[in-house]
Amino acid sequence: MKLIINEIFYSLQGEGGRGGEASIFIRLTKCNLACSFCDTDFTEGVEMSVDDILSRIKKYPCKWIIWTGGEPTIQLRDEHLAVFRQQGYKQAIETNGTRKVPSLIDYIACSPKQDYESVKGRIPKADEIRIPIKEGDSIPDISVFPKADYYFLSPVFDGNKINLQNVDYCVDMIKKHPQWRLSLQIHKLIHIE
Repeated sequence: MKLIINEIFYSLQGEGGRGGEASIFIRLTKCNLACSFCDTDFTEGVEMSVDDILSRIKKYPCKWIIWTGGEPTIQLRDEHLAVFRQQGYKQAIETNGTRKVPSLIDYIACSPKQDYESVKGRIPKADEIRIPIKEGDSIPDISVFPKADYYFLSPVFDGNKINLQNVDYCVDMIKKHPQWRLSLQIHKLIHIE
């Protein structure tokens, strides 16, 4: 059982409902979208066995893994997740919602970038929905999304620099639609990986 890994690192979750929590990030290669604002290189990677990944992450005192990408559902399967679960890890996924999520995931952060209405058919329930927003974007009605504990608007940054127009726009939209919450990319604001 192998996965193509772009990077593995230990940091704090920088956004959303688990913001500020220590987490082990495992970034998988490949994505089925090409978003103009994407700040992640997910094209290059190294093939690693599950045992190699476990060996690499055991040095971290944390037991939360965040599977991210690219789009992790392109590679990630329950048979991979079962091995980490047996070792005591809780596992979150950051997905764009274009594919079904493996059943052994403990926390789903869904960040749809397009075709919002179709996500419900693949992900009936998420822990959080987090959508990137630029000034002038229309804000979809929450009812088009899967049921979730949290619904976040996340202002698009200019690379690693905050875009205050996008932040102001999100704040204004949340005031008009208070069922949404604000999620800033704090990892970019405090310059951590």
